Amino acid sequence: MTRIGFIGLGAMGLPMATNLLAQGHPVIGYDTVDRPAFVQAGGRAAGSIRELVEDADVIITMLPNGAVVLDVVATQVLPHVRPGQVLIDCSTIGVPSARKLHALAAEHGLAALDAPVTGGVGGAQAGSLTFMIGGDEAVFSAMRGVLAVMGAKLVYAGAAGNGQAVKICNNMAAGIIKIAISEAFVLARQLGVDERTFFEVASAGSAQAFALTRTCPVPGLVESSPSSRDYTNGFATSLMLKDMVLAQEAAMASGAATVLGGAATHLYQLCANAGLGDRDNGIVYQFLSAQSA
Repeated sequence: MTRIGFIGLGAMGLPMATNLLAQGHPVIGYDTVDRPAFVQAGGRAAGSIRELVEDADVIITMLPNGAVVLDVVATQVLPHVRPGQVLIDCSTIGVPSARKLHALAAEHGLAALDAPVTGGVGGAQAGSLTFMIGGDEAVFSAMRGVLAVMGAKLVYAGAAGNGQAVKICNNMAAGIIKIAISEAFVLARQLGVDERTFFEVASAGSAQAFALTRTCPVPGLVESSPSSRDYTNGFATSLMLKDMVLAQEAAMASGAATVLGGAATHLYQLCANAGLGDRDNGIVYQFLSAQSA
């Protein structure tokens, strides 16, 4: 089986690494925080990233942002790589950072893919993530078996950075839709409509969406939604804001008109400013509710 080094064992990285372990892949992991659940699942904790790189055939990163990814790869991964290894970055870092990552890897003879994901923590736990992959198609073909353990859908997006391009477009749409669903619930409540009544109609009608039936922002309507566990263990508002900003930066650079994307970015910024950045992005419903009271 392929020996995997996994850097970043947080809310997404830990279940992804655990799924690799469950399929028999030896996984050595590294995180700045102790992750006993990883070791309990059969993983080996590395004392350093150098140790991880020297022991792995494939190096996977799942880190908070582009600056962290580029710093870790440039200073702690690339100095220790050897021929034949592959780097797969599953973080969401934006197109310019992804293309810089590919260039750095190429300078050291390291094959690389940008392979961000969508599907949330639930998808990571279930191994049902969707991967959007940019880079050399032959490298993608070679890594398909590893990626398929963590995801149910693998989409090859094209050249270096294209995986990130697809991801930020997807997340911009997801961020807008979460706000639209939240606003609809707020309006329904203000008009005297019971939230469950509106949910039953919308979930079977034209408003049906992942943000409604899977990650509903209203507590108690979908048991598995982060909103039903006090907006914890989901996709943090601060991370949604990061992705919305990346989309706006890309829109400005390319000349694309993203009117709703800009408005949604502003609203997530207001939520973060209100101290809600660490809560699941569905907290935007509570923020809008407070503004409407």
